[in-house]
Amino acid sequence: MAKKKKAKKALCRKCAGLCCRYIALPIETPTEKGDFDDIRWYLAHKGISVFVEKKSWYISVDNKCRHLIAKTHRCKIYDKRPRICRGHKNIDCEFSKDGYDYNLHFTNDRQMEEYINVKFNNNNVDRLSKIKRLRSK
Repeated sequence: MAKKKKAKKALCRKCAGLCCRYIALPIETPTEKGDFDDIRWYLAHKGISVFVEKKSWYISVDNKCRHLIAKTHRCKIYDKRPRICRGHKNIDCEFSKDGYDYNLHFTNDRQMEEYINVKFNNNNVDRLSKIKRLRSK
């Protein structure tokens, strides 16, 4: 048992409070071009990113919790922290943003616009190719 407690304390010393610096919420999976354009609007705002993880879409808002102590990355209200914080387990800690395994990650509206163009315009090119092949037969 002592080893587990020691390991947890060691992890806490390395903590930079990354989980307390953003809010990520699930959003509906976009299916139509208009849905993707709505996401493009989200991404035009400061501090917003959108990511896909295990086929689920999320919006992330970079906004530090007001109870996070900047110097130590500790919580000022730890004993009275919200349920979401209490449910966050040591094993889930995020020590680096580089460690995420996103399927897709959009940090601005231009990236989403490019994605929309590739996703929807390539389909049009494929349709045109099929039409041309059918006409030539």
